[in-house]
Amino acid sequence: MSAQLLLVDDEPGLREAVKDYLQESGFSVQVASNAREGWDLMQQSTPDLVISDVMMPQVDGYQFLKQLREDPRFQSLPVVFLTAKGMTSDRIQGYQAGVDAYLPKPFDPDELVAIVENLLTRRNSKPQKTTEEGETPDIAELANQIAQIKALLTQRNAISQSPAPFKIDLTPREQSVLNLVAEGLMNKEIARRLETSVRNVEKYVSRLFSKTGTNSRTELVRFALEHGLAK
Repeated sequence: MSAQLLLVDDEPGLREAVKDYLQESGFSVQVASNAREGWDLMQQSTPDLVISDVMMPQVDGYQFLKQLREDPRFQSLPVVFLTAKGMTSDRIQGYQAGVDAYLPKPFDPDELVAIVENLLTRRNSKPQKTTEEGETPDIAELANQIAQIKALLTQRNAISQSPAPFKIDLTPREQSVLNLVAEGLMNKEIARRLETSVRNVEKYVSRLFSKTGTNSRTELVRFALEHGLAK
């Protein structure tokens, strides 16, 4: 599958031109005209890399990047800044905020493609701690959460249910993932059960966190049990 990119830029002409060039280079590209729209798209599907303009109305690139880096789901997500600002002080501000690459306008689109390919290659080649189950880092914490979930399930009948405090619409696949998380299954086991990739399962779990306002599998399962979301 081609890498999924998110392009955020408030200039329609540049946005479409860059999108077309990136797609011709083999990438799948979603576009947003501002940071808030980009953030909303990221709640639906986590991209492999973000390309963002810096000078945008309401929420600028630095604020958008700060929002990304403060969210555990996006802390290691590669981000490239496109900007008309080329002064050294501006670039330093970008790097201090956590940007991975900084490309002043006007730029050669081939250089952008090279930067994107390099960042994706570096990200994919980073060694990850894994177990035989193929789970990603912090296995002790994940195992602890699974144990807590299984303890919750033993008390399932004693948990009083109430309507969710806000409207939650889950897709059929999100519901399937939630049900399996609520059974205490790990991502590798869920992927095998649903015949999909572990990466896709991780995306669905992140989306469930976002939709329910929870931050861990234990919180998610407790929320699901309390509000009758798990079947």
